[in-house]
Amino acid sequence: MTTTAPPPPPEWLENAPVWARDGYEYIAGLWYEGVFGLSYGEILTAVGILLVAFVIRGLFARTVVRQITKAAAGTKTNLDDALVTTISAPLKIVPIIVGVYIATQVIDLPEGAQNVADDVLRSMVALSIFWTLNRAVGAFSFLFTGLRETLSSAIVDWLVKTLQVLFLIVGAAAVLDIWGIQIGPILAGLGVFGLAVGLGAQDLFKNLIAGILILTEKRFQPGEWIAVDGVCEGTVEKINFRSTLIRRFDKSPMYVPNAKLSDNAVTNFSRMTHRRIKWAVGVEYRTTVDQLKYIRDEIEAYLWASPDFAKPPATALFVRVDTFNASSIDFLIYTFTNTTNWGQWLELKEKLALEIMDIIEKAGTGFAFPSRTVYMQQQDPPEIMSPPELSPRVEQARQEKLAHAKATDMDADDGGE
Repeated sequence: MTTTAPPPPPEWLENAPVWARDGYEYIAGLWYEGVFGLSYGEILTAVGILLVAFVIRGLFARTVVRQITKAAAGTKTNLDDALVTTISAPLKIVPIIVGVYIATQVIDLPEGAQNVADDVLRSMVALSIFWTLNRAVGAFSFLFTGLRETLSSAIVDWLVKTLQVLFLIVGAAAVLDIWGIQIGPILAGLGVFGLAVGLGAQDLFKNLIAGILILTEKRFQPGEWIAVDGVCEGTVEKINFRSTLIRRFDKSPMYVPNAKLSDNAVTNFSRMTHRRIKWAVGVEYRTTVDQLKYIRDEIEAYLWASPDFAKPPATALFVRVDTFNASSIDFLIYTFTNTTNWGQWLELKEKLALEIMDIIEKAGTGFAFPSRTVYMQQQDPPEIMSPPELSPRVEQARQEKLAHAKATDMDADDGGE
């Protein structure tokens, strides 16, 4: 603990009562007695200045920042809105910086404490500057509209995030430099640490690289409908560094690692130019050749006349007798709709189905269905087969063999008796 000698009492106090002089000396002693080379009076003065700074900060945020925001909202340009978004939060720290500066100037700090206070003040200024730059990148990202069209919105969003992180890293490096901390050894240590983390987090970097490949190849964008065989199907909502958020058709979110979307075949339904209809329509075998030709020509004429279906050479259009099936003669109907909207496509399929039913009914025939025909035929009874007669020589040998066997059996019976 250190003490600071109080100044001599004022002249008017010499004629004051004893209790007044004693009280003054007691209060002066408390006021000038302090710690760390500062009197309690100086400490209280600094604390008071900081409290006033916090009060001014609240008033500043409620009045100045709010008025600037209202003024920017009344204009048509987006530049002033972005500027207000950039500086609105950092502006609120300005009264605190000013309060710290005044407090360090009013009180008489020791040399060591003054250096620390100066470093704190410089650190606050550096952080506020890089904080403003970090917010400016996000606020002025609308200026990258041309770049979004050239690359993609997801790539631009990644670049914006990378710049924001870069400004934070540079700001942290500036603060460390203010405090005399060497950045080189820290970077070297981070490099070794990063190598160890990289060996243990190969999947993380694999997904990161896969996400970059997805964005550069422009496989899909947020808002598009994709399907990955055996993985997922739904609408892309957000492409993150490690995974992609896909909203399934039951509205449940699905987070898919980017590696699975990069290594597997992806079908992007949102980029279809037309939707295909491929049907096999079977009619009965009793249908005549003229009826087949009528059905074929009428369906083809309907497809050519309807503006809802695409025509060659943009897409293929076929209506042909295609197959003699087990129970039917099949037509192949192969066409594409101009719309890619699923609901409209289903409506056009329904109209085409009803039209085909009407055409087949007018042709006087009908649709085939699986059937089986069994034919019953009367046949003669089967011929009875008799064995052929034996030759005399074979018959004689047969009789001799039977006689020999009988004699052998009789001898065996006599011996037993």
